[in-house]
Amino acid sequence: MERGPYPSDLSDEQWALIEPMILSWKQDRVARSATKDPGTCDLREVVNAIFYQNRTGCQWRYLPHDLPAWSAVFYYFTLWRKDGLDQRIQELLRCQVREKARRLEDPSLVVIDTQSVRAAAGVPKTTTGLDANKRTPGRKRGLAVDVLGLIIGVVVLAASAHDNAAGVALLDQAADRCGMRLEKALVDQGFKDEVIIHGALLDITVEVVRRNPEDQGKGFVLQPKRWVVEQVNAYGPETQSRQPCRPRDPLQRSLAVSAALVSRLCS
Repeated sequence: MERGPYPSDLSDEQWALIEPMILSWKQDRVARSATKDPGTCDLREVVNAIFYQNRTGCQWRYLPHDLPAWSAVFYYFTLWRKDGLDQRIQELLRCQVREKARRLEDPSLVVIDTQSVRAAAGVPKTTTGLDANKRTPGRKRGLAVDVLGLIIGVVVLAASAHDNAAGVALLDQAADRCGMRLEKALVDQGFKDEVIIHGALLDITVEVVRRNPEDQGKGFVLQPKRWVVEQVNAYGPETQSRQPCRPRDPLQRSLAVSAALVSRLCS
C-alpha cells in the first residue's frame, strides 16, 4: 500500500533532476564495497525523509513510520555529507537555474552579508558568542549570493566573530566555486580593509556599498544591488526550513537550498 504524500516530497519532475547524480554515487559506492551489495533502500524515499526532517525540524527518531527507518535515513545523510554529494548537487542545480535565466554558469559578481541569530537551547557555549554591535547572543551566518539570489557560499561562526572573518571565508568559497570569472564582490560598511585586501589577493574587487547620507535616521533602507542578499537572509530557504535560530548542519543547509533550486527549475 502506497503512503500518502507529504508537502516536502519531491515530485517526479524534481526527482528526475537529481536522480542521475544519486544513482551514480550509489553505483560508485557499490563498486568500491567488499560485498557489492546494492541494498534495498529506496533512495528517493530517503531524500523525501531528509527533506521532511529538514522542513519540520523533528528529531531523527520521530520520522513517520511510513518513511524509511530513521537509522537508514541518517546513515545516508552522513554518507552524503562525508562524500560531498550534497554540494555537487547544489552546484549542478545552481548552474542549471542560471542557464535557465540565460546567464553563464558562474557569476562575475557576488553580494556578501552577515546575520547574527540566536542559538537554540543546548548549543555548546564554545560555538556561540555575543554580537556586541547588534546585542545578539548566538551565531553569525555569512552568505555570498549572486544577483539571482542563488547561494554561492555559506559560513557559520560565533556571533562574536568580526564580519571580516566571515568575509574572508566567503571570498575564498566564491573564488573556489566561480573560478576566474568572479570579478567583484559587494559588501556593507561592516566589512573593513582586511576583506578588501584579501579580495585583491584573489583578483576580486571588493566594493563597500555605503548608505546614502539622506537615509540617516530612517532605520533599515534597501541598498542598491545589495538588496538581494538581504532578501535571501529574510525569505530564503535557510529561514523557511526549520527554525532559523537553530544551528544547521552543512548538509541540511545544502538540502534546503537544493529543494528551493529544484522548485525553481520545475516552475
